[in-house]
Amino acid sequence: MRRSTLILVGLLLLLGGVAALVALLLHNGMSAAATPTKMEEFLARNARRLATPSNARATVNPMQPAEASLRDARLHFADHCAVCHGNDGSGQTMLGRGMYPKPPDLRLAPTQNLSDGELFWIIENGVRFTGMPSFAAHHGDAQDSWKLVLFIRHLPQLTPAERTEMENYNPKGPDDRKEEQQEDNFLDQSAPQKTSKAAAASKPKDAPPK
Repeated sequence: MRRSTLILVGLLLLLGGVAALVALLLHNGMSAAATPTKMEEFLARNARRLATPSNARATVNPMQPAEASLRDARLHFADHCAVCHGNDGSGQTMLGRGMYPKPPDLRLAPTQNLSDGELFWIIENGVRFTGMPSFAAHHGDAQDSWKLVLFIRHLPQLTPAERTEMENYNPKGPDDRKEEQQEDNFLDQSAPQKTSKAAAASKPKDAPPK
């Protein structure tokens, strides 16, 4: 076979592979509601691992899992991360379900098997072509990210009491704030009436008029 023919066949195979890859990535158009294929998940995991510097993967968390550090991280996660990941790390939130790719369940092996250094690097640098942003500039202090690594490790053992506390630190939208204000206004208006009724009930019936 002539050399030019081999080159042509090679180019055609290459173009066919590129076309197949594009069709795979766009199997549901540009919809964010689509579910990534197994091949996409495989490629994404390996690309993320290759993109993480080897020295970062080997870094050990300098923070100890003390209760104070875990609570700081828990409340920080509730305020900054739960909107996508959920307080329990499941990713089952309104934003999380609408993203492509979907946020991973942080409690499961694909996340828990990452090294502390890999988790830290992802928090600090984010992941391209996903909804995961870089928090390096926001945190300012690397300790915040290391504390979050501790909390991610703790997620599989998260207690109902801890989840309840986190709910108080979740960001609130305008509708939530309006509802809270209405409740406060209602309680403020009801308090004087209750006080007056209580005072009237405690007043002796036979008390002489003043």
